[in-house]
Amino acid sequence: MSEAVPDDHPIILFDGVCNLCNGFVQFVLPRDTAGTFRFASLQSDIGTALLAEHGLPTDELESIVLIEGDDCYVKSSAVIRIARLLGGGYALLGPSRFLPRRLRDWAYDFVAARRYRWFGKRNQCAMPPADVDVGARFLE
Repeated sequence: MSEAVPDDHPIILFDGVCNLCNGFVQFVLPRDTAGTFRFASLQSDIGTALLAEHGLPTDELESIVLIEGDDCYVKSSAVIRIARLLGGGYALLGPSRFLPRRLRDWAYDFVAARRYRWFGKRNQCAMPPADVDVGARFLE
C-alpha cells in the first residue's frame, strides 16, 4: 500500500455520493466497536489510488470495495467479508460466500444499478456523524 495509507486496518471504499452506500457506512460504524475498519470514498484521492493499486477501474463507482492487506474484495464478496469481520450475528452471512459468485453479484449489480433512483444521491460526499473520530476512521 502507499505510504500515506495505513495497512493495519481493513479499508472500506464506498461511493461517497450514494445514499445507500453512506447508509451502509452508517450501519457499520456503530457495530464496529473495536474500530477495525477505516473508510474512504471512491471519489477521494486515496480511494482512487487504492483502486489503481489493486488493479480496479478508477472511473466505475459501482461497488463497495474492501481492502484487507494485499487482499481486495468487491461487490457481494466485500459485503460478506465485512459482515464476517463485524462478527456476532452478522457473521451468519458468511456461509453465503459459498453461493455462486455470479448469482451473488447479479443481485448486487441489480441493486447497484438502481441505487440512485431508489435511495437518492447527494451533491457531495456525506460527513460522518459527530461522535465519530473522523481523523482516525476516515482516510483523507
